[in-house]
Amino acid sequence: MASRTWGGLSAGFWLEAGFNADDGSGQPTNTNNQASGTPASIGGAQGLTFARRSTVSLVGAWGEVRAGRDFTPQYWGYLGGDPFGNVGVGASVNYTASITGVTNTRASNALEYFSPTFAGFSANVMHYFGENASGAATSNDGTGSGIRLAYANGPFSGGVGYSRTAYAAGDAVQRNIDAQWDFGVAKVFGDLNRDRVGTVSAKGGSLGVVVPVGVGQLKAAYSLHRTDAAGNPEAKKLAIGYVYNLSKRTASYTTFARVSNNGGSAVALNGAVTAPNGSSDGLDLGIRHTF
Repeated sequence: MASRTWGGLSAGFWLEAGFNADDGSGQPTNTNNQASGTPASIGGAQGLTFARRSTVSLVGAWGEVRAGRDFTPQYWGYLGGDPFGNVGVGASVNYTASITGVTNTRASNALEYFSPTFAGFSANVMHYFGENASGAATSNDGTGSGIRLAYANGPFSGGVGYSRTAYAAGDAVQRNIDAQWDFGVAKVFGDLNRDRVGTVSAKGGSLGVVVPVGVGQLKAAYSLHRTDAAGNPEAKKLAIGYVYNLSKRTASYTTFARVSNNGGSAVALNGAVTAPNGSSDGLDLGIRHTF
């Protein structure tokens, strides 16, 4: 990340890459907001990519304009409603089991605007392009828009998000609402979502809490995800974790999570595989440091 300021305006860029720690390979990006734009794996000659964020921006008193690859607006609702921040085995299942495809989290070829905050209210809008050849039935695939309206003031924060991505096989539509309330002795999180791809719909939600315990935090969350596909597949998840702050910038953490499935659902943790109606257990142990 870098920026430079002139007369009240600042311009900058942000390049953020992810990598797989077990083998050092880069995480895949997406070039066209479609399944065809995401390679099955990446590494070797392809090298590291800035798959997480790659933007240039202009910032002023009127807000911020970004161009490139970034979070879609409605994704911030999943972050706001999850005490685990959608990281590791604790991430809410209504996010990890989403049916809406690659633009559920990020979009490439995007133009984006963040408004200033007025009396606690703010807005984030984005339009992104699939960049396909014109004249075909799929020429609009991967093109879409999203919006999020948010409010944060005192102990309460929350927002509503919506996006639609065009596909000839059926548009992907995402809607969510999230909220946080800090009671001092505990902070409560929650979100609800309703999604649709073509004729298949899904709904889900999560409820979580963070409780200060000494120099650490105890976290817990319950989430579920259900679709109206044949059998009404449903996944439920319970996650419990603890963060111990070693210093202002360094913390150790552990999280245990379990997913249970029914109706033919086969959701598992972190890329693992489980049988339909089976379960999946996971454990995170680690140390994080903020530079």
